[in-house]
Amino acid sequence: MKGTEHFKQAIKSYLDERAKTDELFAVAYAKENKSLDNCVTFILNQIKALANEGCVGMADDDVYSLACHYFDEDDIEIGKPVNCGVIVNRHIELTEEEKAEARQRAISQYQAEELRKMQQRKSKQAAKPQETKQTEPNLFGF
Repeated sequence: MKGTEHFKQAIKSYLDERAKTDELFAVAYAKENKSLDNCVTFILNQIKALANEGCVGMADDDVYSLACHYFDEDDIEIGKPVNCGVIVNRHIELTEEEKAEARQRAISQYQAEELRKMQQRKSKQAAKPQETKQTEPNLFGF
């Protein structure tokens, strides 16, 4: 799961919990013309407007308030989809399938690195010409 998917899941979890406890928000959250993807696009565009040199950090509450604002407002400018990376500062529990995939990827990377090291050693040995031992003339060895 990529960072943006984790971001989306974090937003969804918050909004689901808020809808359970706040009846007024639950009505806004259920609007048919609203979607989680558009909510994320709205949030990213709002954050992009604040970004200095392409990077910005925000508190959870600030991001969640933007999500709630998106669902509360009927006439809101979403903006164009933003191509960016999102880092979520939460511990995310991986599924067994994701753990197995990560393990396999790590094993493959390790094997590729070890193979590269072995090939480098062999190429160094092959590139180094074998030195032939030359015997020095000995005056007493006639």
